Amino acid sequence: MFARSARLLGRTAVTTSSSKDARSLIDWTRKMTSSLVIAEKVGGKQNIGLIKLNRLDKLNVLNVQLIKELAVALDEYDKDPAVRAIIVTGSDKFFSGGADIKEMLMLDYANAFKGPFLEHWTKLAEVRKPVIAAVNGLARGGGCELALMCDVIYAGDKATFGLPEITIGTIPGAGGTQRLPRAVGKSLAMETILSGSLISAEEAKTAGMVSKVFPADQLITKAIELGEKIAEQSPLTTMMAKEAVNSAFETTLAEGLKTEKRLFHATFATNDRKEGMTAYAEKRAPKWTGN
Repeated sequence: MFARSARLLGRTAVTTSSSKDARSLIDWTRKMTSSLVIAEKVGGKQNIGLIKLNRLDKLNVLNVQLIKELAVALDEYDKDPAVRAIIVTGSDKFFSGGADIKEMLMLDYANAFKGPFLEHWTKLAEVRKPVIAAVNGLARGGGCELALMCDVIYAGDKATFGLPEITIGTIPGAGGTQRLPRAVGKSLAMETILSGSLISAEEAKTAGMVSKVFPADQLITKAIELGEKIAEQSPLTTMMAKEAVNSAFETTLAEGLKTEKRLFHATFATNDRKEGMTAYAEKRAPKWTGN
């Protein structure tokens, strides 16, 4: 676990009591700040992990290297006890133009099926801490699928979402055909996927895919504000709540209700549940320990 925070290359790095671990984390931060992903801690208490896609010259097109670096950053923040929530974003003008078609152009069925194709894409959906997507501009194909893997989507007022794979002879392959219908319903998902058309930020909000829409220049600030509000809660209980909500999209209603009840009962074995109810009764702010 990380013992203290330090500043490195203008970004917030993390160090451990072990010099070997410290060097490893410094190397990670240098890599993150010098290539395709920028990772930094933000917020008044520096407890929000902000990850920026940084392949700006290519519209943040998601090649293998970028996805690997994103997975590393997500894993580091998921393990860091000082980080309570994570934000994934792109630039002011675009989130991501999608997967790198050039990397897939010569791929055949056998190699796609047998090989590690898209193996790192699932990391975002596996993070246990709350993840907020802050989407400005275009979120196409894999970029849209990346946003759909997050727990909350905040959008800039000019953001657009789409899964245009049909226009190049294929279909979404990183969750688009499964997550978009769950987010916007079958009809709009079918329209979008079968025609390659786009969904505006306001349409996405109306459909339930996006929580809130803000002017583009306010988006990151608002996402950080949400992260800070989440960070005020018990880190253990937020993980439980996230697991319970996700079960609604991955199981039947009956199984989801069983999951919810199991996790609800589990909170009564935690110090944070006792502290939260005691603080409420005593009319004071709770002091969470994450236990």
